[in-house]
Amino acid sequence: MASRRDDVERNRDFWNRQSAEYQTAHRGHIDRGDTRWGLWQIPETELGVLGDVAGLDVLELGCGAGQFGQTLADRGARVVGIDVSAEQLAHANVTFETLEASADDLPFEDGRFDLVVCDWGATTFADPHAVVPEVARVLRAGGVFAFSGGTAIEWCCWSDAAQRPERELRNPYFGMHRHEDAENVTFMLGQGDWIRLFRAHGLEILDLIEPRPTADATSTYRDDYDREWAREWPMEQIWKVRKR
Repeated sequence: MASRRDDVERNRDFWNRQSAEYQTAHRGHIDRGDTRWGLWQIPETELGVLGDVAGLDVLELGCGAGQFGQTLADRGARVVGIDVSAEQLAHANVTFETLEASADDLPFEDGRFDLVVCDWGATTFADPHAVVPEVARVLRAGGVFAFSGGTAIEWCCWSDAAQRPERELRNPYFGMHRHEDAENVTFMLGQGDWIRLFRAHGLEILDLIEPRPTADATSTYRDDYDREWAREWPMEQIWKVRKR
């Protein structure tokens, strides 16, 4: 069985190989100048996840080229971004510091940040059992961790052959954690497992948002089939938790 470090290196290699193609395909979709979330880039002004970030010390996990973090810096936050891929960071044209690091081994002192954020990124490609305690460690008391990603429902309906969620259950819910394909490793937990993991590390749940794309939403990540699927079942979730 692969170790956690093996998974990190595998995903690092994947993102180093895919970085240029990824930025070409998606930069225009995610670089709009305002804070947006997820596959369909739903505006923060609609979702209300973060509130006022001016003056906060913010860490972005899996920042890529820093598009999300730059919107927070533009709103007055003091941002630091990390990504496991040097090639992703090489595409960053941002006003804040970026570091090559993995979200499961953060190079920061305890209590360094007021806010930790991730829009899909590292919370999808690093083991949450290692990421969540690291985030809790670097958050100050009262600090918030807000992150988006896929859902357990999508995982249960996912077809590797079709590379999309189907309209029936295909995979077991219980025991979900790590999924390995030919290129990378991704992670997901069931809802109860997320809750217990947060509580075990002193994090209280403030909100669970399940964004729903509009009927005419477009995305460079997903097609019309996925949009229609996501209008019937939650394809994305945003957890917001606070350190006690």
